Amino acid sequence: MPTAQFLAAIDTLLAVFVTFLLGGYVAYMRDKCKIQAPATVGNPQFERVFRIHSNTVENLVLFIPLLWVASLTYGGMIPFWLGIAWVVSRLIYVWGYSQQNTQMRGPGAGLGFLSLLGLLVVSAVGLATGNH
Repeated sequence: MPTAQFLAAIDTLLAVFVTFLLGGYVAYMRDKCKIQAPATVGNPQFERVFRIHSNTVENLVLFIPLLWVASLTYGGMIPFWLGIAWVVSRLIYVWGYSQQNTQMRGPGAGLGFLSLLGLLVVSAVGLATGNH
């Protein structure tokens, strides 16, 4: 069985890969929509892609530390699967927010929030019980 640290590294790389691809998508859409940097408005399609990437980066700041604290203090497979759920939530969020009705971003945002909350709880339990 792989170690919790190895599994956290897989989740981390997947999260960074998705974030990296979204950054490339922003650059592509900036060029396609003729939005000159540093502007971030002017085309609704570009603005949605820009917010998708920004929101992912904003969430990544919470995700990475929570994932690693949970993995190091709690261990096992739960932090790994919560990490996978967060990565999947980002893909659902991309699909939902890309729609004309931006309210479709809700399912991805909700799953992401629950994943972060789960990692927070698992981290606290791991620290409280001394599973490190």
